[in-house]
Amino acid sequence: MSHGTRLRAALAVAALLAASGLVAGCGAAVSGDGCAPPRQGSASAGRPTRFAINHDAFQARHIGHTADGRQFFLTTPFDTGTEEGGGRLFVALYLFDAAGRFLDARIDDFGDDAGRAAERERAYDKKLKGLGKVTFDRIEVEPFGVERFGMTFGLIVSEPESDDDIWWVTAEPGDYMAFSAPWDCGEYDT
Repeated sequence: MSHGTRLRAALAVAALLAASGLVAGCGAAVSGDGCAPPRQGSASAGRPTRFAINHDAFQARHIGHTADGRQFFLTTPFDTGTEEGGGRLFVALYLFDAAGRFLDARIDDFGDDAGRAAERERAYDKKLKGLGKVTFDRIEVEPFGVERFGMTFGLIVSEPESDDDIWWVTAEPGDYMAFSAPWDCGEYDT
């Protein structure tokens, strides 16, 4: 499935996520200093081993560093399911060491029950408070993937599907954040 197809599917559930109260904004490019993409074929356009995520008021509002130097990303992945249903919402806390190496994924599954929004918010708040004193700021981490609940979670590398395509790192499931080179830019598309 192409990035564009996944992005359209992700936008289809934006209303569901917004209703959960866990998403501040969706459907737009989130930009900082206007990083220019590298030229096709340049070394910085290749497969990323590490990439940056800038702190912002949207999907990256709860990223940063713990008092002991670890990096974290607290987020709300989702699975759109099918037209017949089966979509699911999650709360995920991803932890990295100070150098950005993946350490752990703590993920809760809340199904598709809209009545569990308060429970999801409590779980989200509990994960955030469980980190102790934190600083919300830019992180630089490696892509990773873990299998949970029958699907892949994480910051997943997608290789180009054609000569005209580029490398991506997407927040999965849900493809709700998409990063491209330059990998030190920290900007993403939603």
